[in-house]
Amino acid sequence: MIILSLALFFSFISFYVTWQEDQSLLSEFLDRNTESENLLNKFGAAISHFFMYKGFGLASFAFPILSAITGLYLFLGLNSNNLWAKWIWGLLGVIWISIALGFFFFQQPLLGGQIGYEMNDFLQDYVGKIGVFLLLLFTLVVIMVRLFNFSPEGIGNYFRGINFSKPKSPSNDLREASIELSLEPEEEEEIKIDTYTHKKDIPPLNLESGLDVNLPEMMEDKIDLKVEKVAEETVETDVKAAQLVKDFGEFDPKLELGNYKFPPINLLEEHGASGGITINQQELEENKNKIVSTLKNYKIGIAQIKATIGPTVTLYEIVPEAGIRISKIKNLEDDIALSLAALGIRIIAPIPGKGTIGIEVPNKNATVVSMRSVIASTKFQKAEMQLPIAFGKTISNETFVVDLAKMPHLLMAGATGQGKSVGLNAVITSLLYKKHPAEIKFVLVDPKKVELTLYNKIERHFLAKLPDAEEAIITDNTKVINTLNSLCIEMDQRYELLKVAMVRNIKEYNVKFKSRKLNPNDGHKFLPYIILVIDEFADLIMTAGKEVEAPIARLAQLARAIGIHLIIATQRPSVNVITGLIKANFPARIAFRVTSKIDSRTILDAQGADQLIGRGDMLFTQGNDVTRLQCAFVDTPEVAKITEYIGSQRAYPDAHLLPEYVGEDSGTGIDYDISERDSMFREAAEVIINAQQGSASLIQRKLKLGYNRAGRIIDQLEAAGIVGPFEGSKARQVLVPDLFALEQLLQNETQNRN
Repeated sequence: MIILSLALFFSFISFYVTWQEDQSLLSEFLDRNTESENLLNKFGAAISHFFMYKGFGLASFAFPILSAITGLYLFLGLNSNNLWAKWIWGLLGVIWISIALGFFFFQQPLLGGQIGYEMNDFLQDYVGKIGVFLLLLFTLVVIMVRLFNFSPEGIGNYFRGINFSKPKSPSNDLREASIELSLEPEEEEEIKIDTYTHKKDIPPLNLESGLDVNLPEMMEDKIDLKVEKVAEETVETDVKAAQLVKDFGEFDPKLELGNYKFPPINLLEEHGASGGITINQQELEENKNKIVSTLKNYKIGIAQIKATIGPTVTLYEIVPEAGIRISKIKNLEDDIALSLAALGIRIIAPIPGKGTIGIEVPNKNATVVSMRSVIASTKFQKAEMQLPIAFGKTISNETFVVDLAKMPHLLMAGATGQGKSVGLNAVITSLLYKKHPAEIKFVLVDPKKVELTLYNKIERHFLAKLPDAEEAIITDNTKVINTLNSLCIEMDQRYELLKVAMVRNIKEYNVKFKSRKLNPNDGHKFLPYIILVIDEFADLIMTAGKEVEAPIARLAQLARAIGIHLIIATQRPSVNVITGLIKANFPARIAFRVTSKIDSRTILDAQGADQLIGRGDMLFTQGNDVTRLQCAFVDTPEVAKITEYIGSQRAYPDAHLLPEYVGEDSGTGIDYDISERDSMFREAAEVIINAQQGSASLIQRKLKLGYNRAGRIIDQLEAAGIVGPFEGSKARQVLVPDLFALEQLLQNETQNRN
């Protein structure tokens, strides 16, 4: 296209010089012995004769321009959505210019070409010269308005900007502004705006600040007042940060994986949901009649009834007649279920925010809500959230999207086979479709060893692990304790960074870091969100108990502000698993179908989960109302495709590494060689003896050491007889009373060694 545009351009240029010599040769185009004067020989003569003489004249120069633009769009891979508009406006311009040249230069038909000449002649036969002129003017105005945003206001603003006489005083500007505001069409009430006006006998005082003030006394004395502005002092760090941003731009955490591509939507299956919900009018009518007749048997009249059809459940909203007690209808739950012969009847009396009573009835033919439908929805794609999660669809068939960052933690429970694992996959899939690997990391705990193993493929993209861990997905319960304590260390370190940066949460911190106001040499870094996912919490509580519950409770209480969020699932929502300490810090909860009302109350603090129908039917609460949802279905092969797509792309060298954690029960009782003792053994012993409290964390804080090194020093102190053995949650016993006794102990060791 580009080469063709160049050929057309040189042919057209040459035409106006050689057209007379070449015109006689056009009939001898196939004769090799003839030669044209055109720069492109006979091809140029023929093509230019077609466009310039037979066609549009000078307007034909638009064709090489349009051809060149099209070629550049294709060659550079630019977005060609608006290319067709350029061709349409270009062709319209060619026709207009050709007719205009034929009109104004009627005696020179080469300028407008044969088309311009003939069309102008044709139009004049019907509307005359004045009519053709008006048509050309009208078309020109349309082109100017549509293509160049031409408007009378633009001309008015242009002329208002020209000073034809003396410059306008600032008070005139104020008066004009007040008029514009008072005539604002959106304001219904009259707005009175006081403006300074000039009196004939009192001239205005023109200040440097741009305001007109009437000061009669000052004007009589003709005293000039000058207002001097003092420049505000700038903060040095802000100036440096602004200069860095100007030189290098804002810090981009995605730059290391700049070519990362988000998984496409076609990796997910439709699952037969593309046709939407099928409305069975007969089923609706039958259910309505049964509800009305059942309530009528108990002398409960209904004033109004309305049905809202969802993918798996239909909500019938009824308005009882005056004088009917709500509790009377609520107690008929089993009777209505019997008359409808349906499983999972749930009565909401009353529906929050409405003056109606809701009766949820399962559909005979449920519609599968595919993950593809909720991911592709506008509500999810345009969600302005930090961690958007698309759970599924509501009873009114609306996509339900929530922000995990505002929950801030999620507790899921339900009996075996009711959809918990699919729900976890839906949560993780939502985040994978929305977040870059630099923005989010997952810590996956899978005691079942089979549910989350598919995510091993994205270990170096999205997963986090301990430095010495072989696999990122934790399947051994004994390693969970170290991981949870490591997350607590990460939490403390992040809070320290926030304190130094003088911000309140991770969002403000990352904004400040991106704008280069925090120095990486001081330990600052971009902080990704960390999501801890535990697939079977009850198994952890059975094997580890308090050692797991304590760090989880601590994370749930404190970790929200620094971007660590917990998602915990369990199939046993009993009080010894979901304790009061856990529930208090997990306001967002999801309940799939459970077996008893007690389990429903344990997870939701309300009954209703025992009346669900299973297969992804769930209740969601965030501390207020309970919402019934149909969880989106994402199958294992779909998750495999997504992880395969992400895992095949360039990744980080390793998974995101969590801080190292060494438990205080690592002491072995084995004697250490004195020559192998740590160089800070003596300082650590003095710290322990002065505090009369033996712990690795004390050494770490006082001597600013890492956990590994502090743990080794504690082992050496135990071997030397300075501290006692590990005693669970208690601090170790200090066996040396004072520094003098320590000196005696160390001297005896040296003598025995000699």
